[in-house]
Amino acid sequence: MVVIARGDHHLRVKSNGSGFVTELNQEAQENFCRPAVDMLFRSMAEGYGGNVLSVVLTGMGSDGLKGTQALKAAGSYSLAQDQESSVVWGMPGAIVRAGLADQVLALRQLAPAIIELVKA
Repeated sequence: MVVIARGDHHLRVKSNGSGFVTELNQEAQENFCRPAVDMLFRSMAEGYGGNVLSVVLTGMGSDGLKGTQALKAAGSYSLAQDQESSVVWGMPGAIVRAGLADQVLALRQLAPAIIELVKA
């Protein structure tokens, strides 16, 4: 399943008692944006702990850094897009500079890596 946040809405994963559901909200911006990756990643760390594969792709700023820190503290695995294939290396660069990326890959390498990691 793929879930995409609606424009101007944060996306969060929450427990509903018998499983997990997604929730959209319009809480305050984080990192000057809404939706913010940090909010989504924090909710994933709270809900799923280390059983998460995060992927940070090209983007401006450092949104995703704090959320990835929460995910890594829970034991998750993280991929980041490399600088050469990124249009803007802000977001993945922040993950890499913080030492949070388990792998740094070119855009064309990400899908095969995701498939292999999910199979494992």
